[in-house]
Amino acid sequence: MKFSSISNTVWVSALLAAGAHAAEQRPLTGEGVDDTTITFGMPAWTSTEAPTAIAEQILEEAGYTVEKKLLAQPAIFQGMQVEQIDFFMDAWLPYTEQALWQEYKSDLQKVATSYENVPLGWVVPSYVEEETIGDLAGKAEKYDGQVVTIGAGAGIVDISEQVMADEDYDLEGYELAYTSEAAMMGVLRDKMPNNEPFIITGWRPHSMFSQYDLKFLEDTEGHFNYDSVFVLSYQGIEEKYPRAYDIMSQWSISVAELEAMMAAYEDEGTSFKASAAAWIEDNRERVDQMLKQ
Repeated sequence: MKFSSISNTVWVSALLAAGAHAAEQRPLTGEGVDDTTITFGMPAWTSTEAPTAIAEQILEEAGYTVEKKLLAQPAIFQGMQVEQIDFFMDAWLPYTEQALWQEYKSDLQKVATSYENVPLGWVVPSYVEEETIGDLAGKAEKYDGQVVTIGAGAGIVDISEQVMADEDYDLEGYELAYTSEAAMMGVLRDKMPNNEPFIITGWRPHSMFSQYDLKFLEDTEGHFNYDSVFVLSYQGIEEKYPRAYDIMSQWSISVAELEAMMAAYEDEGTSFKASAAAWIEDNRERVDQMLKQ
């Protein structure tokens, strides 16, 4: 397994240059997978790291070499379009990543449904009195004027920008603080022990909900919607890498299983590699069926 983190700008430029040569890549022939590399695109989100680690080990068991590229979401979609990224395990549709999907859907396909009907939105500690986003009006000072979110380009950030601009919510005095998932978790660790108020963006599955007493603020204007999460790839991967496609098309996992992996990572330092191996052992019969030729 290889793992690489590179500049999104450099990577996108490389993708565009490589796209012209995508058709020249060595295809899967027959049932053999020797010397065949499958590449996953992966943002630095635990909700993506966990399922990618499982898929990686399953495909390695099938004989593939697996590579992971740490990229922002837009770069992952671009990478799939030019067939330099083979799979993305964490696409939230039809709502959260609607803009990216609309831009690239003619070149991409949904390979499998990972899990269905999961929430996302603005999250606060249960000890604050506010229950809706509308309740935040006039209380910017209480919340330090910030809604702490992840990096720009993610679907949940795009929707949060729409919420901030919604005049019906009157969020004067607030701004989005673009950080990272790790920085958001740092806010929880800093604020929760002293019962201090804060607002972050959140989604399930995520370990934060097993670690802390949190609640979603109701979005009465309907910006945030329950989504399902899909494995994506490019059109034609079923011909290019038929065995990998067949394996991945049988993929699914429960929210509870993913949150258990994330909690083990956050609380006990259990690597996703180790928890993925444990998941495969616990689901051996199912994995064997996925690998059956």
